[in-house]
Amino acid sequence: MRNTGSGAGDRPGSRALDRAGADAARVSPVHYAQVLLAFGAQRGLELLYSARNERLIRSRQPSAPQASERVFRGIALVNLGLFTLPLLERAWRRRSPPAFIAGIGWIASLTAVALRLSVIASLRGAWTVRAVVPSDLPVVDRGPYRFIRHPNYVALGLEFLGLPLIGGAYLSAAGLGLANSVLLRRRIADEEALLMAIPEYRHRMAHKPRFVPRLSAR
Repeated sequence: MRNTGSGAGDRPGSRALDRAGADAARVSPVHYAQVLLAFGAQRGLELLYSARNERLIRSRQPSAPQASERVFRGIALVNLGLFTLPLLERAWRRRSPPAFIAGIGWIASLTAVALRLSVIASLRGAWTVRAVVPSDLPVVDRGPYRFIRHPNYVALGLEFLGLPLIGGAYLSAAGLGLANSVLLRRRIADEEALLMAIPEYRHRMAHKPRFVPRLSAR
């Protein structure tokens, strides 16, 4: 016998959820874990490259300064959370996100990876996750540095948005993104103070915007 009553399944909100479910991306917790693992593995390779670069820098200048050394542990913890907390939230929500939300997440995440790889290719041996700034730092204005001063942090911002959205982890996207922004605000200020003390960097980079390229040439 068909139920024609006004049960929970007949509410407008429930029908809207059903429609969203029909258009949902098929992102199971297991699949999402594999996605995060793949992106995390790529990050791990970057960390190895960074550690190698830092060892070489320290061999030349043992006392080379590091930007915001005191907040680095917080930055590391927030980045660890990026690859764990969204998965827990996805399992808690149980529903896959709408396909267009997951699509935005994929676009942001893949753009972040491509941008960071272009940063690494441009900086080469000068790229470190700890933002070590030796006095003989080579000034780079090729690749994405032609347009902005901090493309690496743009990539991080995109990743903190994109990876949670792939799994519909909206709370993680908001909370982790906010924490990342607060920590990086201090880190960037300290890093710029070190960089601007290098005359060649100041001459070639100070006029460029931090994060968003100008639409017209200077």
